Amino acid sequence: MKSAAAAFAFLLCLAPIVQAQESLPENEHGRYTFKEIANELLRLDSRTGEVAQCSKRAVGWACQALPEDRTALESEIARLQNENAALKREFAARGLALPDGIKSPPAGKSDSDLKLPSDADLDRAMSFLERAWRRLVDMVQNLQREMDSEKGKKQLEKGGPDKKS
Repeated sequence: MKSAAAAFAFLLCLAPIVQAQESLPENEHGRYTFKEIANELLRLDSRTGEVAQCSKRAVGWACQALPEDRTALESEIARLQNENAALKREFAARGLALPDGIKSPPAGKSDSDLKLPSDADLDRAMSFLERAWRRLVDMVQNLQREMDSEKGKKQLEKGGPDKKS
């Protein structure tokens, strides 16, 4: 019994050491991948997908994030997904079986049919909300002015603000 307790205590003492060895810095886990191009390096962040161009400077290496056209990539992905779904539907319409490992086309409406609003639609919605907000603020200010003027009229009817009631 004592040997089992001693072994258990020993394992508990080793646990923090094992955890420390497993928690290596992120660069040792391969978060960043480098590719040499000419006299520079391209750095890919495998967690965020960000690409940076690194070059040797007078004080050492410096990396600058490269611009990305995310909307173009997303629109191309959506176009390819739509094309893929259309091809699958055409296969199904002709009674042909899809190759192994390929899922059949969705029966109902798919995510690719979802149309998100354009920037122009969002701008129109924002301008509508701004106008509605301004009108609401104006209404509250007008109500406040009316209440202040009625309060002033009542004070004048009672004999002015100087007299005590």
